[in-house]
Amino acid sequence: MSKPIIATASLAGCFGCHMSFLDIDERILDLVELVQWGKSPINDIKTFQQDCDIALIEGGCCNDEHIHTLREFRKHCRILVAVGECAIMGGLPAMRNNIPIKECLEEAYLNSPSTSDANPDKIFPNDEELPMLLDKVYPCHEIVKMDYFLPGCPPRADLIYGALVALVTGQEAELPYEVVKFD
Repeated sequence: MSKPIIATASLAGCFGCHMSFLDIDERILDLVELVQWGKSPINDIKTFQQDCDIALIEGGCCNDEHIHTLREFRKHCRILVAVGECAIMGGLPAMRNNIPIKECLEEAYLNSPSTSDANPDKIFPNDEELPMLLDKVYPCHEIVKMDYFLPGCPPRADLIYGALVALVTGQEAELPYEVVKFD
């Protein structure tokens, strides 16, 4: 019998949720006995080789590349799990949502102390290779259907591990208060 395939992605976030996942420490060896790895920055597989059973998605969507990636994950994965506050609510990247995009770009490329000397010609990056910024940062569930949500910034390693093992084994997740509290 083949093992379930797990994939992961990091969108507009800090990669902290992936780091929290890696904080499961030696339990990753137990997980390796239960699953195979698909597309993920953890193993540097960049394309889907086959459809996946479960995908952990970190970060929200702030550009058209994130939208494309999230839609590809929805198309190729049976279960999508939003991991962390950026995936669930937009997180810190969403702080720009109340500022017009033009103002954000001007601050980043023209008016900030770190760029005023580095960009004397006042040029905005403009290359077809660069993803197009969206009008705001969107949580994942506003783009595609998400099946589960693991809160936290980042979620605790025990929460990620417990939820993933439960999904893989078909058992009910044991998530005591200590695993999901944030005080």
